Amino acid sequence: MKKFLNIVALFIFCLGFGQIDNISDGESITFRIHYGFLNAGTATLTTQKTTYKGEPHLYAKGTGQTTGAVKAFFKVEDLYESFINVETGLPSFYVRNVKEGGYRQHFETVFNHDNNTLILTDKKTPANGSKVIKSVKGVQDMLSCFYYLRSKSPGELKVGTIINMNVWIDDEMFPFQLKVAAAENLKTKFGTINCLKIIPSVKSGRVFKEKEGVTMWVTNDANHIPMLLKAELAVGSLKASIDSFKNVKYPLKFTK
Repeated sequence: MKKFLNIVALFIFCLGFGQIDNISDGESITFRIHYGFLNAGTATLTTQKTTYKGEPHLYAKGTGQTTGAVKAFFKVEDLYESFINVETGLPSFYVRNVKEGGYRQHFETVFNHDNNTLILTDKKTPANGSKVIKSVKGVQDMLSCFYYLRSKSPGELKVGTIINMNVWIDDEMFPFQLKVAAAENLKTKFGTINCLKIIPSVKSGRVFKEKEGVTMWVTNDANHIPMLLKAELAVGSLKASIDSFKNVKYPLKFTK
């Protein structure tokens, strides 16, 4: 599950500064996750419009959990939260609180985009306190980058586009590159829909089998909703497909 949520974040990217006012209040998207032949779990992304320190923000929450037989021998309960400034599309506050088998971690990050720094707090080990870390301009977190992509018009995401970006994931900055490889019709449980095929360049040997072992399809419309994700991992393969959605701002055009 941790790998699934990390992969999703590495796929969803930003293109500079901009508003994220096209995301519906109360939107919810759920993915069904398969590890090989196993039905491994679910992951859900939800939004709520709110304020943070007096400014309009989008509160985004990502949850992931194992299910069925997988849960019996490896229980996962992951929580990711982000408060995203509606005007800039940049994160102000980010939480990663995960329970994966015997592993526990709880980080909170406050972003200061005026001077490109962030404050990281280890909530699991309070004795470690907080530390100020030098950041980079336009840094995103795992959830904010997802919703910033969603703010882009279809004309801003074209086949052949290559994007470089930096994403703050646990307690580390990840620079990587993504390319829009093609436009394809994709069959889903809801019908067939036209999608953009996106491939990231990732560092092999850590999670993925090879440099480009991951592929994701997002709707080729104003929503840019992920429909399907496939990843060849160092051990086995992972697949995540959309299972349900509600309160999406623009109608999804499926054909039978």
